[in-house]
Amino acid sequence: MVGALISVIASASLVFGLIEGRTYGWWQSKPDAPFTVGDWKWPFDVSIVPISFVITVIAVIVFITRAKRRERLGKPSLLSLALFGIPSFRNGNIAALIVSLGEFGILLAIPLWLQNVAGYGALQTGFVLLALAVGSFMASGMSSGMLKKMTPIAIVRVGLFLEFAGILALAIGLSAGSTWVILVPCLFFYGLGVGLATAQLTGVILIEVPKELSGQGSGTQSTARQIGSALGIAILGTVLFTASGAHFEQTLEQDFASLPSEARSELVTTLDRSAGAAIPAITAKDPDVGAAAAEAFTAGTKWSAYIGAAFLAVGFLTTFRLHPQRDESEHSDAGVPQPSAQ
Repeated sequence: MVGALISVIASASLVFGLIEGRTYGWWQSKPDAPFTVGDWKWPFDVSIVPISFVITVIAVIVFITRAKRRERLGKPSLLSLALFGIPSFRNGNIAALIVSLGEFGILLAIPLWLQNVAGYGALQTGFVLLALAVGSFMASGMSSGMLKKMTPIAIVRVGLFLEFAGILALAIGLSAGSTWVILVPCLFFYGLGVGLATAQLTGVILIEVPKELSGQGSGTQSTARQIGSALGIAILGTVLFTASGAHFEQTLEQDFASLPSEARSELVTTLDRSAGAAIPAITAKDPDVGAAAAEAFTAGTKWSAYIGAAFLAVGFLTTFRLHPQRDESEHSDAGVPQPSAQ
C-alpha cells in the first residue's frame, strides 16, 4: 500500500510538471497564469513546476530505498529491482519510453492542425485520424503471418521504420494548403507501424522475466510507455507552440511592420494561448494576417513531426541493444512470453 502511494506521488508529480510546464512556467511563475487551488494562489516567484519535479525525484529515491530495504529483509515490494538486472527488460523499457516520445506526442499537433488550419470539424478530423486506427487494425492480422518468417524483434524494427517513414513523410509534405489526401496515407502507415511494433515490443521486453514477476514486469513496461507519452506531449507540444509563435512573430515583423508592436505581440500571444483555435477569428478580421497565422502553425506542426520522427529513429536504434537470451520463437502469436524453463 505504501509503495503504491509513493509510486502514485512520483508519477502524478512528474506528469503534472511535464504537462503544465507551459501553462505555469518551467522556472518562473507566470503572473498572468498563476497556479491556484480554489481561492488559494501560489505565492512564490518560482513556478510550481520545478517544485513538482523535486517531489518526483524525492519520491523515486524513497521508492527505490524502500524497495531495496524490503528485499534485504525478505519482504515483498511493489516492484522487484532485480528485474532491471535483466538486459532485455532494462533495455526494452528504455526503448519503449523513447518510442512513446515520438509515437503519441505528435498526436497532439495533428488534430489541432486539422481543425484550426485545414478547417475540418471534429467529425471530419476523426475520419482523417481513422486512417491510423485502420492501419493498426490491419497490423494485428499481419503480425501472425509475419511471426512465421520473422522474429518478434525484427517485426518491432519493421513497425518502427514504418512509423518513422509515415511521420517523416507527413513533416515533409505538410503545408498550410494540404488536405486529407496528404495526411491519410501518412497516418495509415504510421498506424500500421504502431500496430506491428507495440505488441511485439511488449513480448520482447517480458521474454526473460520470470513467470512469478510477470505482473510487475508488465506494469513497469506500461508505466514506461505512459511516462514516455507524457514526456512526448510536453516536448512536442512545446516545440509546436514555440516554433509557431516564433515563425508568426517573425512574419509579422517582416510583412506587417505597419501594425503597432503591441498589436503584433497580442496576435502572437493569442495564437499561442488558443493553441491555434484563434486562427479562424484572425482570418475573419484580416485574411492576410490569418494566412500568416496558418503558415506559422503549420511550421510548428512540421517541426513537431520532425522531432517526433527523430525520437522514433532513436527508438529504432535502441532496439539493436535488445538481445533476448531465450529463443524468441518461444513467443506465441500474440507476443506473450512463455514460462521460463529455469
